[in-house]
Amino acid sequence: MTQISRPSRPSRRLRSPFPARAVAFIALGTLLAGSMAGPAEASPDTLRRGLGNIMMGPFDMLLSPIQGFNTVVNNLEDIDDSKAVRVAFAVPGWGWLTMLDFSCGAIRILTGSLEVIPGVLLFASESDVDPLFDPVEDAGALFEWENPLIDIEDPWVYYNPLVAPFAIRVKMGINYTRPEY
Repeated sequence: MTQISRPSRPSRRLRSPFPARAVAFIALGTLLAGSMAGPAEASPDTLRRGLGNIMMGPFDMLLSPIQGFNTVVNNLEDIDDSKAVRVAFAVPGWGWLTMLDFSCGAIRILTGSLEVIPGVLLFASESDVDPLFDPVEDAGALFEWENPLIDIEDPWVYYNPLVAPFAIRVKMGINYTRPEY
């Protein structure tokens, strides 16, 4: 059998209009230009609030029976009902307030996790997001500590993403039924 040879076709490789070196040079220049940008005005407040809500929410849940009892005692002192009404509504009121504070602690964790995502995205901008769960900002708590890291104005501390998880407002056992405006 004889083979018939066919003439070989010239290969038609698609060539890029830009050589690989030019593309690499442009990418490197863009990367260097982006890293040499001026100082950004960042606002870590949303990230700090979100992380604080995630970390302090479980403590609200644990302290809910104590806060429920505290709220019942304060409410029984403020009302002008008879002693029978005060005694009759004390136990159901404590149960209701305990479950309310427990549920609000769970909502605090949820809203904190929802605030972390925009907090990370907005860390390098001056923008800030309003609190998703406002009673955390307005209400009193069983334990509240003003963290000194929040008030430091030094940019190396205030805008440092490694410090943001520790510069949170420590507020545990929040009384969700009585805002303090």
